[in-house]
Amino acid sequence: MLYLSEPTPAPQEGIIDNRMRLGDLLVRARLVTAPQVAMALDLQAEKGGRLGDHLIALGAITQRDLNAFLHRMPAPPRSLADTDIDVNDLLSLLMKLIDNRRLESVRQFVDAIKLPTQIVLEVVRLAVDRKLLFSLGRRATDSSTEMTYGVTEEGKRWTLDVLQQSRYAGPAPVTLDAFTEQVSQQKLTNETVTCDRIRRVMSDLAISDSMVEQTGPALNSGRAILLYGPPGNGKTSVAVRLANVFTDVIYVPYSIIVDGQIINVFDSSIHAPVEPPPAPEGTSSLLRREECDARWIPCRRPWVISGGELTLEMLDLRYDETARFYEAPLHMKVMGGCFIIDDFGRQLVSPKKLLNRWIVPLESRVDYLKLHTGKSFSIPFDEIVIFSTNLEPEDLMDPAFLRRLPYKIEVGPPGLDIFKQIFLSECEPHSLTLTDETFDFIVQRITQEKELDLAAFHPRFIIDQVIATCRFMSQTPRLESRYLEYAIDNLRVKRRPASGFAPLSSAQQASEV
Repeated sequence: MLYLSEPTPAPQEGIIDNRMRLGDLLVRARLVTAPQVAMALDLQAEKGGRLGDHLIALGAITQRDLNAFLHRMPAPPRSLADTDIDVNDLLSLLMKLIDNRRLESVRQFVDAIKLPTQIVLEVVRLAVDRKLLFSLGRRATDSSTEMTYGVTEEGKRWTLDVLQQSRYAGPAPVTLDAFTEQVSQQKLTNETVTCDRIRRVMSDLAISDSMVEQTGPALNSGRAILLYGPPGNGKTSVAVRLANVFTDVIYVPYSIIVDGQIINVFDSSIHAPVEPPPAPEGTSSLLRREECDARWIPCRRPWVISGGELTLEMLDLRYDETARFYEAPLHMKVMGGCFIIDDFGRQLVSPKKLLNRWIVPLESRVDYLKLHTGKSFSIPFDEIVIFSTNLEPEDLMDPAFLRRLPYKIEVGPPGLDIFKQIFLSECEPHSLTLTDETFDFIVQRITQEKELDLAAFHPRFIIDQVIATCRFMSQTPRLESRYLEYAIDNLRVKRRPASGFAPLSSAQQASEV
């Protein structure tokens, strides 16, 4: 396998307003279409009622599917007690946010801490009672007036003290229990991967039918996968596309709190927030926002790829001594998605130590982390781990670990048909003509002179080098025999046999131009 176009880009950075509209989320989850939402909107504007009820009446979605989708949406807390977070912790967080962002109004407080207005008002009243905040009166806005507040001298001193304990100043965290419950609601196995879906995400790769037939059951199992085979045949390309097969919308918390300690989870370099699709032209924009806990961001299922830089420390909580809060480990951030371990066996840490770290999570679907205070806690382990290696698996793993990898898929050299398909796709952007004679010449030079198996990376490697040579020679790109030989010579440092192979004739060269 080889890229026939550019690989899927990394998730975009940035955080969006995650009080997403229900219709947007249903469209992104491919449960309804944008035109169906537009029709339901018109009915809602005309008759009132709930958007979901109108979608059901139109036959766009069943009550069962809608209920299942809504059940996965984290509901906002109704009261201070519902947050399960100590009020003093929330007060400390609010004061840090006010100090850090120079906030004044209740609306700004709500947007920053991501809690419902009635809860924020309770915390504000507590701050006023403790003389940490004082009222500045009401301020007119575009549509109404809102109460504003200032920080007292006592509030400034108090905030400096709490900053010494932790400098975390972001949205309110969720509890470990809430995190665990949400992960169980959005398991990977909730999605069913089909042949069509795999073929769609791999449309830019030249793959065999057997590859599709092997990867589908592996993905639907939610279990670990081993991709192995010689280098240059697209194991990484396949792994990345498998990670992009899933389309569900899941919810990722900004942070969680464990034993009073904050663990930052959301990472803009890993998590891709679900952007609302553009509204169909001429449709109403009166879609009522459905209630969802704003401490959770609706995202695509995440994936991360880690190669030789992976260490055991990256799989543990990282405590920042200066900021005094934690950064979640990679596999916790990618919960509900895919963790790709590329070039397995070439990490800084030994394969044995790395495998021992993964045995318990892969077997029990639970992992254990430890705070610097000494407290240990468990988190669910719901993700697909894809090991990709060009080394011999039995040299890397003992039988006990191989048993824990139920799906072992070889990504081997391409057959002649697929190899030619890849070559033709690489020639097309450069308007190069690949004749049967030229193709046979290339295959002969690779397999017989260089004694190499065909590899999926060969076509791009050869074409890139031929183009570079033609550019240097100030010539129109063409598959001239000596240029091809220069490129093939760079595949392997091996002297030619004495007998050699006859170069292309002048007539053959002319036919290539």
